[in-house]
Amino acid sequence: MTYNRRGFLAGTAALSLATAARAASPMGRASGPVQANWPSLVDNYRYPDWFRDAKLGLWSHWGPQAVPEQGDWYGRFMYMQGHPMYEHHLKAYGHPSVAGMKDLQHAWKAERWDPQALMDRYVRAGAKYFVALATHHDNLDCYDSRYHAWNSLRVGPKRDIVGEWEKIARAAGLKFGVSNHAAHAWHWYQPAYGYDPIGAKKGVRYDAFTQAKADGKGQWWEGLDPQELYTGGHAVLPDGIDTIEAMNAWHDKNNGRWVETGPKDDPAYVTRWLLRQTDLVEKYKPDLVYFDDYGLPFGPVGLEAAADYYNRSIQWHGKIDVVLTGKQLKPNERFGIVQDVEKGFTDHLWDEPWQTDTCLGDWFYNVARLNDRSYKTAEEVIQRLADVVSKNGNLLLSVPQPGDGSIDSEEEKILDGMAAWVATNGEAIFGSRPWRIYGEGPTKLAVGMQNEATAKPFTLRDIRFTTNRSALYALFLAPPRGPATIASLGTGRTAGEIERVSLLGGGTLKHRRDAAGLHLDLPAYTGFVPAVRIEGRGLV
Repeated sequence: MTYNRRGFLAGTAALSLATAARAASPMGRASGPVQANWPSLVDNYRYPDWFRDAKLGLWSHWGPQAVPEQGDWYGRFMYMQGHPMYEHHLKAYGHPSVAGMKDLQHAWKAERWDPQALMDRYVRAGAKYFVALATHHDNLDCYDSRYHAWNSLRVGPKRDIVGEWEKIARAAGLKFGVSNHAAHAWHWYQPAYGYDPIGAKKGVRYDAFTQAKADGKGQWWEGLDPQELYTGGHAVLPDGIDTIEAMNAWHDKNNGRWVETGPKDDPAYVTRWLLRQTDLVEKYKPDLVYFDDYGLPFGPVGLEAAADYYNRSIQWHGKIDVVLTGKQLKPNERFGIVQDVEKGFTDHLWDEPWQTDTCLGDWFYNVARLNDRSYKTAEEVIQRLADVVSKNGNLLLSVPQPGDGSIDSEEEKILDGMAAWVATNGEAIFGSRPWRIYGEGPTKLAVGMQNEATAKPFTLRDIRFTTNRSALYALFLAPPRGPATIASLGTGRTAGEIERVSLLGGGTLKHRRDAAGLHLDLPAYTGFVPAVRIEGRGLV
């Protein structure tokens, strides 16, 4: 990350404050060989075998923003007049000058949350690791937080959400991870300090601007400071804006960017972030930490968090046996932490392990996905899994939960469909490694994040390859209708001898091989993504 002189000085001050505060904390600073710089991370890091074997993680991206059942970023958009979420909030909860995001956090009760039943279903669906949302941009810690009073033991469900998930996931034999999105809360929340530019309440400031700790006397939030939750007014909408268009333009210019630095007027914000992150890691010893950041949060402070995490892993396991993810990494950085590609694709086989994350619907539960049947199907999930694994990646899949903690009937069907596929075809995925090439077929995928909407459906000729225990696997992303040919296995293109070909769950297949490819006689297939095991000499 680069800084101008002012930014460099602010970053240096934030680093000094943060590291001094952590050193004086009960967690302290973990000692060990890893230093807080990229060369040290790269020199010391090795991708854990468990992560390379796991391939599929399930994610509970769940918190108070799920209560309205309207989808993503509700805690920001509910404060922006003219946005559908503002209109929903007005009708369902009242004006945001009175009923703000803090009140939705209070309304989050998790009354139907059965983590054991959900974990059992996730395991059947193939999950080998599980990730719990620890804190989102709405700045509520969903765990027993030592350094942030706005947490799920004091607000909302009054339960240690992360702690309960952690015990159940580990008991099920899964690796356990946490996701931390709190680095962005300070700029994400700034519309909460705004007002309506038009209408009956024109100019009336929202609750973040008007409410302080003293105002909670006699209220459910007595003793809590709303400014700690909303992070303070770092980019406050000025008086006198009188159109929605002007308001949106102001927010876009002043706090609409994805900012990876801390607020210049509050270096203590970064200190609190490091204390909360270290507390989270020390308390739950996660096998994976997901940062929702480009690179690492807050530059040098994020490097401190990474080095501390790796050194703690050495204390826990005798080696670095954990995964830390970041986005939009520079090429060298991908060897010090794991690159995460949010809702995106790659068009080539990566040398290093990586992860893509996506969700069945929206990140936070959106009831419209149920009503209009717009979830990803089980077939689409498995297609995505096969494509990612063939390119040396893992898939982290979010299953959205409404505020009560359940999952709906359509999501249950999707997970059951995944479970049925995994029961038959899991050997082609779990514990596998990439082959010489990732696959073949006409469908071209655009490289990058947030590009799922542009992806075209896979065709009968799109095939992906994996290897496992000396066998080669070919996964047909769309089920062939009748005879099929794998061109990459033509006699002039691939060395080795093919001795036996079988359909997983279906027995031996007749086959012949020539310069055009390996020709298979596939039976009628009623499922999706059939997987073929190819055995022989010199193939793998």
